[in-house]
Amino acid sequence: MKIAPHSKLLLIGDSITDCERARPIGEGLFGAVGKSYVQLLEGLLYAKFPAHAVRVVNMGTSGNTVLDLKARWKTDVLDLKPDWLSIMIGVNDVWRQFDLPRQKEIHVLPKVYERTLQELVHQTRPKLKGLIMLAPFYIEPNKSDAMRARMDEYGAIVKKVAAKNKAIFIDTQAAFDEVLPHMHANAIAWDRVHPNIIGHTIIARAILNAIDVPV
Repeated sequence: MKIAPHSKLLLIGDSITDCERARPIGEGLFGAVGKSYVQLLEGLLYAKFPAHAVRVVNMGTSGNTVLDLKARWKTDVLDLKPDWLSIMIGVNDVWRQFDLPRQKEIHVLPKVYERTLQELVHQTRPKLKGLIMLAPFYIEPNKSDAMRARMDEYGAIVKKVAAKNKAIFIDTQAAFDEVLPHMHANAIAWDRVHPNIIGHTIIARAILNAIDVPV
């Protein structure tokens, strides 16, 4: 496994990461890490590598865009001093362009998204032993769908920033695309954004495979 024993792994993002995690810090007993892929990740890491005692911390916040991450980056990332950091952000940056198309002042367009993500990663990468960056996704098989096409554009930005900063890039969209020929999108996420247990397992498996924990 790429993550060394006794490391702190912090995962930050939006509602897909959040999933009822504890406040102010999602770590500890009684479901503190929430009910997302983070919980599955923690359970599988401890089941397969109990001696590693990796600390898993969930700092997802529902509704966040990359600009919201920037506003809380010091308290929720830098001050917590993780050894490894996982970032998955972008769904709301794209979604607001479609469900609230007239409120353009809240839209995070590609240039702002890329610039902000790069800024956050650039200031943090030297402090980390490892960085994982996951592409945002839309669980829609039709690549010509307007929101799916836009999400793919933002996923390409994440891939670009990850390469620039020597991060592990996870193509989350591709992980879902492997399943979609066999399952309808509604069986994975009722709104094609917020996954059920199947969707969260797909994300957790993609992360574990990327850090050399085959499942």
